[in-house]
Amino acid sequence: MKIAVIGAGAMGSLYGGYLSKAGQDVCLIDVWQEHVDRINREGLAIEEASGDIKVYPKAVCHAREVGTADLAIVFVKSIMTQKAMEANLDLIGPETAVLSLQNGYGNVEEIARFVERERIIAGTTAHGATMLQPGRIRHAGIGATHIGAVSGEGGTDVAAVAQVLRHAGFETEVSGNVMKLVWDKLMINVGINALTAILKVPNGRLLEHEEARMLMEAAVEEAVRVANAAGMDLDREETIRRVMSVAGRTGENRSSMLQDITNGRRTEIDTINGAIIREGKKHGIHTPVNMVLTNLIRIMEKSQ
Repeated sequence: MKIAVIGAGAMGSLYGGYLSKAGQDVCLIDVWQEHVDRINREGLAIEEASGDIKVYPKAVCHAREVGTADLAIVFVKSIMTQKAMEANLDLIGPETAVLSLQNGYGNVEEIARFVERERIIAGTTAHGATMLQPGRIRHAGIGATHIGAVSGEGGTDVAAVAQVLRHAGFETEVSGNVMKLVWDKLMINVGINALTAILKVPNGRLLEHEEARMLMEAAVEEAVRVANAAGMDLDREETIRRVMSVAGRTGENRSSMLQDITNGRRTEIDTINGAIIREGKKHGIHTPVNMVLTNLIRIMEKSQ
């Protein structure tokens, strides 16, 4: 299968790297020239707990060098989805499936501006990765990947995509309720990302302090109330336990938001905790904890 990964940050490189190792025809697409050049010259190094591995996907800065893909996997920040789709339309043919494994809320709607909903797959992953330097990442957390069709009216063979991911070593399940997948992953990001960025700690450190656990729980509780008002059926206690569990399982992972703050980049706060605020307003639900977390991150962004 010809696979294009749009956005070769830590997670895009992780998935693209292992898909390439499994024998797929993979090309990573990213604007970071130094990263692209290092991968093409030396391969992509992935630090695993058991030791380093080296994989050899192709990498480019421009979609026109790739041509039409069978599958495009979108891994750019959610705040960049529209621009990324506009810049990579050369990848999209009449049969191309587009899979979003991004953080945040609203990516499907952005992708649907460019691709028929019948060809969009949404999903979540519990894997974690950290960019160490050009051409080198750390695989910092392992978990399941869940994907599902956005539209139930024929279209993309989701089972075939799931099998490709499994063959590459990613435990993958197909879901019939894709929007619940999106909300479930949003809960994890809401509870973990902003706090790790504010406190400048890896995920697992949040569990070491009662005050941090209380803030995680409060932010997630607000998000559950908003999600349920939007038609989901999330259990408060179960959702909080799952967020805590993910923080523990990915204990050494530095969240994408922490990496962004550390490197002076714009974060995805507006599509994570900020999304809870916006959706809460639609349903008349107050979200003061998420408001505080969002504003603290915005202040940190402006102070860099």
